[in-house]
Amino acid sequence: MRRPPDSSMLGQLMGRFPRPGRVDWLGVRPARDAPVEIREVVEAVAGKGIVGDRYAGASGKRGITLIQAEHLSVIAALAGLESLHPAQLRRNVVVSGIPLLALKGRLFRIGDAVLEGTGPCDPCSKMEAALGEGAYNAMRGHGGLCARIVEGGPIRRGDAVVVLD
Repeated sequence: MRRPPDSSMLGQLMGRFPRPGRVDWLGVRPARDAPVEIREVVEAVAGKGIVGDRYAGASGKRGITLIQAEHLSVIAALAGLESLHPAQLRRNVVVSGIPLLALKGRLFRIGDAVLEGTGPCDPCSKMEAALGEGAYNAMRGHGGLCARIVEGGPIRRGDAVVVLD
């Protein structure tokens, strides 16, 4: 799944990041339709997921879900909302300062955990109920990134997000 090194000019550009990102918010989804529990720290388990999250142990490609903090206001605007809370979007981690979709196929570290971006985290139909009519389309292209957990460990609010490869 990881991208092979690309020495072309485009490959070099795609491998450059202006700075590390930062974890702004963390949450777990304990059960289907249950409210998201906001956390200061979560425990990532390699090949499984986040302890206490309903997806832990399911597909390793979706062991953890991340969303771009900068996209929250875009989603809210496109959905016709003044604002929204990260828990409404049901992702595990809100990250700022680094373009998440550029992490697809790359290894990156958050706290003690090493993750591999596996692909976009597309919205589900429940977004219509959570945010209102048109919310599914408002989230398209802004749903974030799914990742598998390569090395487990704690992830804390405030941790840096650092590209490894």
